[in-house]
Amino acid sequence: MILTKAQYEEIAQCLVSVPPTRQSLRKLKQRFPSQSQATLLSIFSQEYQKHIKRTHAKHHTSEAIESYYQRYLNGVVKNGAAPVLLDLANEVDYAPSLMARLILERFLQEHEETAPSKSVINSMLRDPSQIPDGVLANQVYQCIVNDCCYGPLVDCIKHAIGHEHEVLLRDLLLEKNLSFLDEDQLRAKGYDKTPDFILQVPIAVEGHIIHWIESKASFGDECSHHAYLHDQFWSYWNRFGPGLVIYWYGFIQELDCNRERGILLKACFPTNIVTLCHSLA
Repeated sequence: MILTKAQYEEIAQCLVSVPPTRQSLRKLKQRFPSQSQATLLSIFSQEYQKHIKRTHAKHHTSEAIESYYQRYLNGVVKNGAAPVLLDLANEVDYAPSLMARLILERFLQEHEETAPSKSVINSMLRDPSQIPDGVLANQVYQCIVNDCCYGPLVDCIKHAIGHEHEVLLRDLLLEKNLSFLDEDQLRAKGYDKTPDFILQVPIAVEGHIIHWIESKASFGDECSHHAYLHDQFWSYWNRFGPGLVIYWYGFIQELDCNRERGILLKACFPTNIVTLCHSLA
């Protein structure tokens, strides 16, 4: 789904001060029924992550952490089964999984002789049964499963979706009888920064030569696309020549402005490609 910048900004504006809940996503879908669920979820997640980055510091002051921890303790004393931590996160407009991390770190600092390592914290967030307090373990679990944008569960889902689309792209390349090297094969040859696929025989898409293809299972907004250009795409272009980026969940139309310089954007695999010998429909 390709959106104009104005269409994207209309959706983004609706997400201001909206909590990151499934109910919010359902309301967004009702507001924009013509947009796919996957596209809206990607925009929803990206906009919320921008908001969290802007407000992250205020939640990490010692005063804020102590206030949250005392509120958590008071809440579970009254009712340990209630979603105290989840409600607190929503009240102060902070991601539930990140709130769970704050409280878990504070709890372990109080109950352990040494400060907990990052790997220990991450392991407990992935498997809350490791937390040495049953009430806190349940509170952390509630935060993890109810967080649409952050946390180990979301990370696993994103990784799986990214892999799924890379497999889809591989199958489409094979279906078109195109020879390629994948990321693993390229790294085995000593390359460090590599696109998902290098075409051993270049193709043409809409009059543009393509040497490589990158799969992105996300929506291409200005922030993410400019970061990808800086960190990945221009490096690929410099090393391998012009290429194609597929944003499977769409992108802002105005961002497809580097075609003449060698980076083409699409929201799906091209339906018409031209090889050196013949064209494939």
